[in-house]
Amino acid sequence: MNYFEFYNLPVSFNPDAGLVKQQFYALSKKFHPDFYINHSTEKQDEVLELSTLNNKAYQVLSDPQKRLHYILELKGILTEGENYSLPQDFLMEMMDVNEALMELQFEPDAVKLENIKKEVEKIASAMQLELDRLFIAFDAQNKDAEATILSAVKDLYYRKKYLNRINDSLLKLE
Repeated sequence: MNYFEFYNLPVSFNPDAGLVKQQFYALSKKFHPDFYINHSTEKQDEVLELSTLNNKAYQVLSDPQKRLHYILELKGILTEGENYSLPQDFLMEMMDVNEALMELQFEPDAVKLENIKKEVEKIASAMQLELDRLFIAFDAQNKDAEATILSAVKDLYYRKKYLNRINDSLLKLE
């Protein structure tokens, strides 16, 4: 059973946070191990498993990045150990940023560092805007366009992962 089914919610990149929390609390109460102390070992094990599932579901569904990853896996778009190729134009743009970061390691310059940070933030904001647009399109439940939407989301997911590594490098230079 997937987390959305467990919470009786449609698969969505933007589930209602209040409903997610409401389901979490309701299921936490329903599957609290203390309420099953006098039951059989099998029942206690089952309840413990459901309680664990509830906690994992809440962690994933309440975190946008984990939820994004989960939906892509759930839909079979993202596979473990996949060797995804990012578009050449994006890689060239990131190569320029990486070269500038390498230069800053040898010759620190606060102004250049700030400019790079602004450029990376601009790229990240544009990606997030596009992701938000795709999330709305996906949540509209247009099954004909789902594969195309998920493919575009996957591409942005990998771009964001790459950008996160650059942000880590920026933090080290500060």
